Amino acid sequence: MLMRTDPFRELDRITEQLLRPGTWSRPSAMPMDAYREGDVYVVAFDLPGVSPDAIDVDVERNMLTVKAERRPAVSADDVQMELSERPLGAFSRQIVLADALDTDRIDADYDAGVLTLRIPIAERAKPRKIAVGGESRRKEIKG
Repeated sequence: MLMRTDPFRELDRITEQLLRPGTWSRPSAMPMDAYREGDVYVVAFDLPGVSPDAIDVDVERNMLTVKAERRPAVSADDVQMELSERPLGAFSRQIVLADALDTDRIDADYDAGVLTLRIPIAERAKPRKIAVGGESRRKEIKG
């Protein structure tokens, strides 16, 4: 259900993530999983340590954008940081969704540092049976 447009985009994202951490002016990507569960498409983003009010989810046409911000946990003036390995700053990820998904009914849940989006498959995209007309539909041409 995800549409990939550039084969090198994922390679660029991974390279950026490994070589340069995100900052507030240049967000880094966030890891995600995507899978189908029945008639719902599920996308889960890892956002440990991010407050729920610092997460922004937008959909414009078929472009899903998730932005989050992790701020320093310690903000007192008398604190001297000895070691800081956890990435801080802005995180962002954009995904092109297929037309088969119903973007009007996205459900978002944030639990234990994981943002989970559930996107239902649109009714028009679900398989359905088509009735086939029989003999009664035939017309005779007289001439």
